[in-house]
Amino acid sequence: MPTRTARTAWNGTLNEGSGQTELSSSGAGTFDVSFPKRVADDAEGVTSPEELVAAAHSACFAMAFSAELGKAGGTPEQVEVTASATLGEDPAGDGGNKITTIALAVRGFASGVDEAAFREAAEAAKAGCPISRSLAVEEITLDVSYEG
Repeated sequence: MPTRTARTAWNGTLNEGSGQTELSSSGAGTFDVSFPKRVADDAEGVTSPEELVAAAHSACFAMAFSAELGKAGGTPEQVEVTASATLGEDPAGDGGNKITTIALAVRGFASGVDEAAFREAAEAAKAGCPISRSLAVEEITLDVSYEG
């Protein structure tokens, strides 16, 4: 299996510094990062580790969901996955932060399966997605909307 690489160059202190994260393996882009923007309500065009985790989780879940639908005899026709990662205080009480929840939402339909099978495939994808299994997140929620 391949190894994927990203690189971040950082200058300055936590609160006054900034950096750029490069998706090195794919060459897909370089993105500005900043701690003040990370913890602000408005990111103003600057990404964060949490947004990158959410992106990874939504892509991973979509692939896992497609596989689970295939196992159930279905074909995804129109599926949209959203992942929202919430940064919060670490319950360990050491003053640090962590991703406390990830909310997954999947909407769409697939031919060859009914709503129950669609929902079962979504639950199986949530449990089996490598990103879901890799994260030490207290809660990963799933909202499924079958539109078939």
